[in-house]
Amino acid sequence: MKKKRVLALALTAAMCAGLVAGCGSDKGGSESGDGVVSLKWVTVGNGMPANYEEWLEQVNPYLEEKIGVNIDMEVVGWGDWDNRRSVITNSGEYFDILFTDQSRFTSEVSNGVFLDLSEMLPETASDLYDLVPEDYWNAVSIDGKIYGVPTMKDNAITEYFVWDKDIADKYNIDINAITDFDSLYPALQTIKEGEGTAPLFMSKAGASVLIDMNFDDLSSGSKVIGVKYGDDSATVVNPLDDPDILANLETIHKMYSEGLINGDAPTADDTNKYHMLFIAQGWSGAAKTTWGPNFGIANCEAIQFGDSVMCNKTIQGSVNGIYSGCKNPEKALELLQLINTDTKLRDLFYFGVEGEDFQYTDDGKVERLTSDWALAGYTQGNTYIVSQQTTEETSQWDEVIALNDAATRSDLIGFGMDTSSVQTQLANCNAVYEKYYPELFTGAQEPKALIEKIKGELETAGWNELCAAAQEQVDEFMK
Repeated sequence: MKKKRVLALALTAAMCAGLVAGCGSDKGGSESGDGVVSLKWVTVGNGMPANYEEWLEQVNPYLEEKIGVNIDMEVVGWGDWDNRRSVITNSGEYFDILFTDQSRFTSEVSNGVFLDLSEMLPETASDLYDLVPEDYWNAVSIDGKIYGVPTMKDNAITEYFVWDKDIADKYNIDINAITDFDSLYPALQTIKEGEGTAPLFMSKAGASVLIDMNFDDLSSGSKVIGVKYGDDSATVVNPLDDPDILANLETIHKMYSEGLINGDAPTADDTNKYHMLFIAQGWSGAAKTTWGPNFGIANCEAIQFGDSVMCNKTIQGSVNGIYSGCKNPEKALELLQLINTDTKLRDLFYFGVEGEDFQYTDDGKVERLTSDWALAGYTQGNTYIVSQQTTEETSQWDEVIALNDAATRSDLIGFGMDTSSVQTQLANCNAVYEKYYPELFTGAQEPKALIEKIKGELETAGWNELCAAAQEQVDEFMK
């Protein structure tokens, strides 16, 4: 296992001087007269639960008994999350624990938001430290220091065609035989002819997952550079030069041109309304527990296409960090350890109020009584210990573990590109990608000509300098 890490970011004096911590208010992290510490945890979901107070009445006594803390949750709605998180991290507003992910983690570390947990973890939370695989700790480390607790979940990217099985059966389509876009194409033709509408729904992200499935983006925050999985030479390239990606995009363009993909795909947002077929990342069991209920598909099934892959970004998909100015960091870390090791607490966070949102059956499974619990389960902690639901024939988490174990791992886990010398080039190249990706990955334009246009604009934007900087750092990491 590589333990050498490249200097991922130019960690500025803000981290050492604690500028963010110094701006915090005196609120939060308080201790009551009986020694119970109150911790504020900010996370994302569907907003504050309507039965939040009832939930606290179950959670806080349990936390007091176990580790002497109370919890104060702030659950921010999805639509407000980016703005709220920016306010919190840029103003120094007090919190104890904050959910973060691959889109913000490295920048928040560079801005001094999170506490270095390297020494505290083995001393204060040894069970948690031993539980989480070394790869995962490497992925949330910068300059050899650990700045967050990664969630054990679907830490590999695995993509699926998600079907309304009743529609597939209506046209005698063997969905198990459809494992790529080429085999999907004739099935879509058949359904379109019978139903008279586009069978495959795409949002403006389209099939951009093709890049994620095949290239490690070096934690650069850009899809215009990457190292292909399995490339022993670790050569930094433009993923759009890959012939397999081009071949898939040509098939998708043919689908779009023939009305097999919704015509508004280049501008469409993800929605939870019914779709007879769509693409999603997760695991096949989610068809029964998540996708089917969310999209109104009574008989939902998911078939994997492509391989599972794991890299820094996939592991960073769910991380909880402790504030650099936290007044009780040991207690905050104890809480993160408990939610990663204690099934009772994990179920309360994942399902809601016992007796109102869920109940246990005699065989120890969970029967969900409502489906509107507002906290997002993947953000909280170890999913492997969440109780099996009555709707599951086998535990979906067993499948997730198997996918993670079988995933192709990037050789660059633990590497994070220092983009400080090429920030302008990176921003300009990302602007080029953002301008064209909806048309490219939904099939709305002929891909070969569009890719050549994109490459020309990338070169003007500074792609060669960006690539050279990335390659130099990758080479140093791989020594």
